[in-house]
Amino acid sequence: MGTNMELTEAIKDYVNQKIGGLDKFYDNILIARVDVGITSKHHQKGKIFRAEVNLEVPQKHLIRAESVQEDLYKAINEVKNDLQRQLKKFKEKLA
Repeated sequence: MGTNMELTEAIKDYVNQKIGGLDKFYDNILIARVDVGITSKHHQKGKIFRAEVNLEVPQKHLIRAESVQEDLYKAINEVKNDLQRQLKKFKEKLA
């Protein structure tokens, strides 16, 4: 989903590549909800981008990460790295 911006194919592909790759860290992700966009149209220093991802995993757990950056791709990367860390920790708890 895109907020205050149009999602191009390049952005969709990048999100699918980064967030879709998380299943190699935990292969039981049920649903991934992704929201990327511009936080507000009123920033004086240019556009500020936001990426938020909510992952649903078994036993009704929700793993969530959010990042706000001046570059959309940096925000997506930061969210991916945070989710990767959280998924590893979650998987260790289950073991």
